Amino acid sequence: MIKEFKEFAMRGNVVDMAVGIIIGSSFGGIVKSLVDDVIMPPIGLILGNVDFSNLYFVLKSSADGAVYSSLAEAKKAGAVTVNYGMFLNTIIGFLIVAFAVFLLIQGLSKLKKVEPVAIVTPNTKDCPHCATAIPLKANRCPHCTSTL
Repeated sequence: MIKEFKEFAMRGNVVDMAVGIIIGSSFGGIVKSLVDDVIMPPIGLILGNVDFSNLYFVLKSSADGAVYSSLAEAKKAGAVTVNYGMFLNTIIGFLIVAFAVFLLIQGLSKLKKVEPVAIVTPNTKDCPHCATAIPLKANRCPHCTSTL
């Protein structure tokens, strides 16, 4: 049983899939950092110093009815919030990943593109008497001298 499992685990497809999952999760971290740390700050600055990860609205305030200045403060107080800024960050991250995958697949398609094969018309035929290849325009076989 261990031998069968070892054979299954060492197949090319399983190892390739494992490597893909590991690299994919690392790529997800890179994209999250790109969105949160590189793309969203300039967009927030253009829109008037808005921090997208701090955009939310309160569905139900805590018992004291306080107004919260940040999402962390609202969560600490136990308020029920809808975090649409985090959702926007996630959508932008998804779009970046989708675009990167699109570019990857497009590049692989170009690598796999096969040149069309030219159709070659035959310029010889076989002699019906001796089966030797002879030119199409021949009237007599040069090998057996039979008339065609």
